[in-house]
Amino acid sequence: MSDLQIAGASLAVILMLVLLRMPIAIALLGVSFGGIWIAYGYQIASSMLTAVTFDFSTHSSLSPIPMFLLMGFVAYYGKMTEQLFNFARASFLRLLPGGLAVAAIGGAAMFSAVTGSSLACAAALGRIAVPEMLKAGYQPGLATGVIAAAGTLGSMIPPSLILLLFGIFAEVPIGTLFLGAIIPGLLTAFAYGLMVVLRVWANPALAPRPSEADLADIGKTGLRDIWPIILLIFCVFGGLFAGFFTATEAGAVGAILAFVITAAKGSLSWTVTKRALVDTIVSSAAILIIAMSATFFASFLALTQLPAFISQIIADMQLGRIELMIVVFLLYIVLGMFLEVLGIMLLTLPVLLPIFEAMDISLIWVGILLAKYLEMGLITPPVGLNVFVIKSVVGRAVRTDVIFRGIAWFVGTDILVVALLIAFPALTLWLPGFLE
Repeated sequence: MSDLQIAGASLAVILMLVLLRMPIAIALLGVSFGGIWIAYGYQIASSMLTAVTFDFSTHSSLSPIPMFLLMGFVAYYGKMTEQLFNFARASFLRLLPGGLAVAAIGGAAMFSAVTGSSLACAAALGRIAVPEMLKAGYQPGLATGVIAAAGTLGSMIPPSLILLLFGIFAEVPIGTLFLGAIIPGLLTAFAYGLMVVLRVWANPALAPRPSEADLADIGKTGLRDIWPIILLIFCVFGGLFAGFFTATEAGAVGAILAFVITAAKGSLSWTVTKRALVDTIVSSAAILIIAMSATFFASFLALTQLPAFISQIIADMQLGRIELMIVVFLLYIVLGMFLEVLGIMLLTLPVLLPIFEAMDISLIWVGILLAKYLEMGLITPPVGLNVFVIKSVVGRAVRTDVIFRGIAWFVGTDILVVALLIAFPALTLWLPGFLE
C-alpha cells in the first residue's frame, strides 16, 4: 500500500471506531501509531510517539486551558448563573413576547463570558430557567429548546474552549480569536432572541404574557447584584485584549477573581472548592489527552502527504473562499450528527488547516466559523449533547423528540447567522483589526 492509501484507510478506521463509541483519544493514537508502523516500521512509530507527545505536553500554549476551566467551574458551583438569569429576567426583556425565554438567552450570553463551556451553561440554566418557564405555561418545546440552543453560546462567546484549542493547533493568538468571536457571539444571541420574539408574537399560545406579579419583579435585581461578575469579565478580557495579560495570565487572574467573588458572596465552601478543582483536573486531563492524540494524528497525516494531496484536489477544483467554507459547513453538519464536538474538530483540522493556509484564508475567520459549525453540532440530532443535558434536567416532564422539535427553529436561525458570517467576513475580522 502507498502512504496515501494507508492514510485514507486510517481515516476510515478512525471514523468507524468513533462511530462505535471508542474514545476519540484511543482511536486517534492507536490508528496513527499502527499506520506509521505499517508505512515506516515500528522504530519510527515508537520514536515519533515519544517525541510528538512529549513536545506537545510540555508546550506552554496549553496552560490557559485549566485556568479558564477552573474559573468557569468556580462560577458554576458558586451559583453565579442564578444571579445572571435573575438579572435578565428582571430587566425590560420580561416585557417582550416570550420574555422569559429571551431573558434565558441573555443570561446564557453573560454566563458564557465566564464559563466557556456549552454543556455547563446548558446544565446550569436548564436547572433554573426551564422549570420556571414550564411553570409559567411556556410550550415545552420552546422552554427546553431555547436553553439547549442558548447553551451553545459557550462555544462562541469568550472564553471558548473550542477557540482555545483551535488557537493552539492553528498557532493563532488566543486573544485575537477571542476578540473576533465577540460580534458573532452577540449576533447569535440577538438572532435567537429576535426569533423567539417573532414566533411568540405570531403565535401567543407558545408563551403567555407576563402577569402583574411578574411585572412587579422588574427592576428588583439590578447591576448591584451582578457587578462582581461584570468586574470579573472586564478584568479578564480587558487585560487580555489590552495586552496586559497573556492568555495564561488572564485565565489565572480569572480563576483567582472567581474564588474571591464567590467568597465575598458567601458561596465559597470546601464542597464548592473541591468540586471545582476535581472537575477542572478531570476535564483538563481529558482534553489534553485528546489534543495530544490529535497532534500525533496530524504528524502521521503530514508524514503521508495526505493534506497536501487533498489541498491540490481543492486547488484543482478552483473553489473560492466562500464555496470552500460552505463545503466545510456541510461536512461539519453531517459529522455533527454522529460525532462529538472535540472529536470533529481534532479529526478534521490536520486535513483542513493546510488547505486554508494554501488558499491564504484568514485563520481568525476560519476559527470563528468552525466554532459556529461545531456549536450547531451540539443541538442537531441524533447526538445533540446539549439536548441530552436538558433532557437529564427535565427528566420525564418533556420528551426528547419534543426538545429536538423545539431546537429546529434555532438550527434554522444558526444557518442564517452562518450565512451572514460567510458573506460578511468583516463581522468577524473588524475587532481583531484593532490589534494589528
